[in-house]
Amino acid sequence: MTATTSTTTPTALQRGPGGRSTSRRSGVGRLAFLLLSPSVLVLALVIGYPILSALRISFVKTTDGIDPSTGLITRTSAFSLDNYANIFKGDSGQVFWNAFWNTTTFAVTTVVIETAVGICMALIMNNAFRGRSLVRASILVPWAIPTAISGLLWRWIFTSQGIANDVLHAHVLWTTEGIQSWLAVVIADTWKTAPFIGLLVLAGLQIIPAEVYEAAKMDGASTWLTFWRITLPLVKPALVVAVLFRMLDVLRMFDLPFVLIGRGKSSTDTLSILAYNEMNNLRFGPASAYATVLFLYVAVVAYVFVRLLGADIVGRGVGGRTR
Repeated sequence: MTATTSTTTPTALQRGPGGRSTSRRSGVGRLAFLLLSPSVLVLALVIGYPILSALRISFVKTTDGIDPSTGLITRTSAFSLDNYANIFKGDSGQVFWNAFWNTTTFAVTTVVIETAVGICMALIMNNAFRGRSLVRASILVPWAIPTAISGLLWRWIFTSQGIANDVLHAHVLWTTEGIQSWLAVVIADTWKTAPFIGLLVLAGLQIIPAEVYEAAKMDGASTWLTFWRITLPLVKPALVVAVLFRMLDVLRMFDLPFVLIGRGKSSTDTLSILAYNEMNNLRFGPASAYATVLFLYVAVVAYVFVRLLGADIVGRGVGGRTR
């Protein structure tokens, strides 16, 4: 009698297209879900709920009236689009477009200047010289100072009898209404956050092999050609991240112009300051509408910025397949 042994092999239903067991794959998926669920829950509570709550409040129109029978003030609320419609018309429209222009010009001007200054800082810090560690630490000091404290420091510098006027031998009222207050915010923001871009660009420079520069030097490439054809393309991923973060941060600018110049100045009012003013006056519906418009503006700028640079933000792999 011949004894036969049978071996159990995974069937076609148990094996995936690449020969892997589907049960193992599902087990890895469940483990990944369990590991990520606490973080997803925290993000939903901290980010998702406030966004949805602000979106709901932005559609609430509150009307104050007087009860003829009692003479008391009554307040009625209803859902409508009036909060959004009022943003773009009348006096509110002029204030909104002025703040929108200030926010955009702050973002474009400061990011361009900070990028140029940050790259120069990174190139200097990447070289080997005596005292390089001290230079790196000193450059990062402005970035480590809280923004409100930086605003107070620069407010003292820009007073009528401050250091800025002494250096310029002029008498400029930096914190009053006018282009000078806008320029003061740009100078203060550049001083504070250019080291952030320099730090990220320096991290990108550190991973470029020295052999690449040696090969370019042997081929007779000039300093400018080496920077344009080697340094800049290889440091582009770190530079894109730095510029994107700074762009999104400046579009939400609030504390620096608020502390340095103060609110109520049309030359430095931003969308965040408008939302704060409405909330401070207990007009929560218009404040939420301003905040929602700013959120959409930031989201659109981020998406367009990343897409124009050719980055893959939806996780598509080769051939359009999702990774």
